[in-house]
Amino acid sequence: MRGIFATLGTTLVGSVGWAIGQRVGLGTAVVLSAIGSGFGLYWGRKLFDQWLG
Repeated sequence: MRGIFATLGTTLVGSVGWAIGQRVGLGTAVVLSAIGSGFGLYWGRKLFDQWLG
């Protein structure tokens, strides 16, 4: 279940990073997506640990 939260967080926040970065260019979209995915992974796991862990 923790993996599901991590995957959802990674997907959602990474997508937001991509959407913001694509307005500037492809390289920016890739970087912001990677950063967003890292934050999403962290927060997805953290939310699981606080709510269900």
